[in-house]
Amino acid sequence: MLIIGLTGPSGAGKTTVSRKLAKRGFFIADGDCYARVSTSPGSPVLLKLAAAFGDDIILPSGALDRRLLGSRAFSSRSGTKTLNSITHPVITELMFSDIKKAAADGFDTAVIDAAALIESGVSKRCDIVAVVSAPRELRLERVIARDGLTPADALRRINAQKSEEYYERFADIIIRNHPPHSLEDELLRLYDAVERKRHESSKKREA
Repeated sequence: MLIIGLTGPSGAGKTTVSRKLAKRGFFIADGDCYARVSTSPGSPVLLKLAAAFGDDIILPSGALDRRLLGSRAFSSRSGTKTLNSITHPVITELMFSDIKKAAADGFDTAVIDAAALIESGVSKRCDIVAVVSAPRELRLERVIARDGLTPADALRRINAQKSEEYYERFADIIIRNHPPHSLEDELLRLYDAVERKRHESSKKREA
């Protein structure tokens, strides 16, 4: 199975891109979904997060208060690092388990949609790394609208991440998800890269 790693800074539009790739027939492994599964009430990951960031991040219902966790975890580089060290191993295990099942079900391409694709080391297991980009000001507007955050909290989240230049250093393909660029045109370059990769793999198998 060909694996595409899809990443980029918060607000760049990874979800928009992954939805279009799903319509193309690719299997989508959504890092946010696995993060929610891994932090379900009573899970070992949730208990570790509570120990690191405070018991009050667990709501009376037993669910995770994601906004409170985010405000604490993204307030510093060390907090973000702690969050990632607790969640990434479990998320990665869940993700590749589902990718294996998808391959058995006949999918030939998987997309790993993950903000921390590079930091977690998952990018090294991908055939193509695609980075979604957008200007910082636009990303800030999108995060505020998407997550209902205050400008200060949204800015804190963006500042806790690596710079756009960092992501682009690891990119095989950069998808510019902002005017004046057409997202459909940008995706054509990714589809071309996928076909080239498939052709290369086919040649290697024949050799």
